[in-house]
Amino acid sequence: MGCSFSGLNALYDAVNGGGDVWINENRFRIVRQLGEGGFAYVFLVKEVLSDSAAASGGGIAKKFKDSSHVSDDGTYAMKKVLIQNSEQLELVREEIRVSSLFSHPNLLPLLDHAIISVNPTQEGSWTHEAYLLFPVHLDGTLLDNAKAMKAKKEFFSTSDVLHIFWQLCAGLKHMHNLDPPYAHNDIKPGNVLITHRKGQPPLAILMDFGSTRPSRKQICSRSEALQLQEWASEHCSAPFRAPELWDCPSQADIDERTDVWSLGCTLFAIMYGVSPFEYALGESGGSLQLAIVNAQIKWPAGPNPPYPEALHKFVTWMLQPQATVRPRIDDIIIHVDKLISKFSN
Repeated sequence: MGCSFSGLNALYDAVNGGGDVWINENRFRIVRQLGEGGFAYVFLVKEVLSDSAAASGGGIAKKFKDSSHVSDDGTYAMKKVLIQNSEQLELVREEIRVSSLFSHPNLLPLLDHAIISVNPTQEGSWTHEAYLLFPVHLDGTLLDNAKAMKAKKEFFSTSDVLHIFWQLCAGLKHMHNLDPPYAHNDIKPGNVLITHRKGQPPLAILMDFGSTRPSRKQICSRSEALQLQEWASEHCSAPFRAPELWDCPSQADIDERTDVWSLGCTLFAIMYGVSPFEYALGESGGSLQLAIVNAQIKWPAGPNPPYPEALHKFVTWMLQPQATVRPRIDDIIIHVDKLISKFSN
């Protein structure tokens, strides 16, 4: 799916909501804002169908190869990105290109998109606006759920922890097994959507491919190592960032096992609500980088009864400071399958 330019103006107030947005030939009404970050805003939108489209079962659904992407009530999530320069424009185009490579039930699909030119105004200096349309998951992210659960002193059951984690592994395996393999580069609870299902474990979907790149990179000089560290500092969230992205050797082969580190941190966060290294931020003289590079994990008090020791060992296995001895995603899935057989209800 390439970038398409929509000649239709998107007319609405980004702060107050309301109004309609056109994404190519389909029209959406903004219901409310769901979130924001940087120059991006996420809105809940509802498709507005013309009488003829409604009668023929048309609208945005005609574009979908997978019928599971069709919303029962016409609602979707729309991300609006304000683009100020050519570099930001290229980043959005790359996110759209990369998103089109993936097709997996545990990876959030990009349903449609448009990039339009705008005239700079007094309120903003941006030159383009991008509109990206996704399925909506109103139960929020794993981070949202962790905060709510922490406030109530609640924990996911061992079975739910393993099933949520298995789904993330399945989505990641799809990315890592492409040719060439892709790394997500920003796996964390804030990028995992959770949907609660009655009588079943929660559905987990990995989202946000803005930092996703081909995973394998050969570092041959100090300047290349420093460039990688600088890129990682901008694109990979610090508490979940692999040691080799903090302190990269001048001679190194970087691969998709940077994601495996982040996956181990995320498994810890499914259990305890935070990264295993965030404690360092609250300690006098503590260093997040040192805690990560030395893999200094501190286990919090868990549920009562506590999580099985096998889960702690599983986390530790993924959090190997040396990437060359860290497991790959196929090994992790074999192991999580065994744990699910052992500990699921």
